[in-house]
Amino acid sequence: MAKRKGTLLQGGGSSQGGKRLRYSGPDLPEDIWRHIHFLMPLRDAARAACISQAFLRSWRHHPNLILRKKTMGLEHKAYRRVGMARDFTSTVHSILKNHSGIGVKRLKLDIIYDHRNLNICYLNNWLQIAITPGIEEITLLLPSKYTFPCSLLSGGNGRSLQYLKLVRCAFRPTASLGFLSSLTKLHLCEVRIKDDELTCLISKSLALKQLELLNCRQIICLKIPCLLEQLSCLNVSLCENLQMIESKAPNLSTFSYISNLVVELSLKQSSQVKTLDIDCYDESNFLCHVITKFPNIVPNLETLTLHSIDEVQQGEMKHDSVFGDASNLRRMPGHKHESLKDVEIIGFCSATSMVELTCYLLKNTISLEYITLDTVCDVDDLEDIGRCCMTNLRKTGECFPLRREMILEAHRGVMAIERYIRGKVPSKVELTVLELCTWCHDLERLDALDKGKLITFPTS
Repeated sequence: MAKRKGTLLQGGGSSQGGKRLRYSGPDLPEDIWRHIHFLMPLRDAARAACISQAFLRSWRHHPNLILRKKTMGLEHKAYRRVGMARDFTSTVHSILKNHSGIGVKRLKLDIIYDHRNLNICYLNNWLQIAITPGIEEITLLLPSKYTFPCSLLSGGNGRSLQYLKLVRCAFRPTASLGFLSSLTKLHLCEVRIKDDELTCLISKSLALKQLELLNCRQIICLKIPCLLEQLSCLNVSLCENLQMIESKAPNLSTFSYISNLVVELSLKQSSQVKTLDIDCYDESNFLCHVITKFPNIVPNLETLTLHSIDEVQQGEMKHDSVFGDASNLRRMPGHKHESLKDVEIIGFCSATSMVELTCYLLKNTISLEYITLDTVCDVDDLEDIGRCCMTNLRKTGECFPLRREMILEAHRGVMAIERYIRGKVPSKVELTVLELCTWCHDLERLDALDKGKLITFPTS
């Protein structure tokens, strides 16, 4: 029997004592070994490079640099290598020092919690090594004192970039910034960037499809130019000094806004907006603003989701209840919505303004197919709004607890729906009313539990 040809792997690490290793499998071309190496998790790929010249050569061109504690096996303080402790900074420095900088496609660097003893010169050098022509994805969680050098995206480095996420740092783009002709997704979180700098950045990113701004406090006026013809999704959250949003992007279809204030909103030239999700958690006139302003702002809306926790929060409702005097319900001037099909109101209550808004939508939305009125809104956990079915009850024990005031207001919300809204729902519109769990939020049962009385669980 002929002996199978093997591939020689030259040991390069002290753990192997300089010995040569021989792989007994089939002899594979170097590009196959490189492909196998690139598929390994980063920690394993680095280890393989320490004992193999073949893998060491491919390591210098590794396309995915995911530099986080978890991927590098540094989650535990007891991490040791060759008998010496190595911290996050020295490990990253070693990895990038041995990389050629050629062939990097994806860079993820998280040093938010590992920067106390970091020399900024080190960080600059790391980024210069990794951000080179051909890179497609950059995710950087950086120290708040750091200013990301926009020069790294000039000179051709940014032409292939498709995704950019910056967290915590400052970013000061200028006219010298190169064109980011392939950038489709931009996410800035807690980034210090001013109006003119953001305008400069997006004017260089004409292929942009998704723009997300979170807690960027230096932005006051956000203007999206008409040149962003491919922009379809805009998310703006918690930019506390923002006063105005103006979009001229012609194909914007989804807009999401979360803040404590209603800003001046102009989407007239973005007439394709079909999905609108707005959360104003500390604005007492939000619903009135929606009724009077939105018909002209988003004429082709199909899906509308409104959150106004502070205005209609159960137990702390700031507006008069419809049960006080329903004779003065306002009838707003009619504006026919020809595209709106689906409406969801979370935290529906007995506030007069809430009933007015719902009646307005039912009367003027000729294309409406579904309307959902959710009478429960838990401000602490919107993902778990305090209801369950009895099958879930047996699995989890009980629903998320709600305060007594919230339970009472949820019941009043259901009464308001039955008395003032259900009779006005057109026959072609499906009304869904989401109520409290009849077991977990039964006040009589809860009062009995408080008094230590025995409660019998229902049987199926």
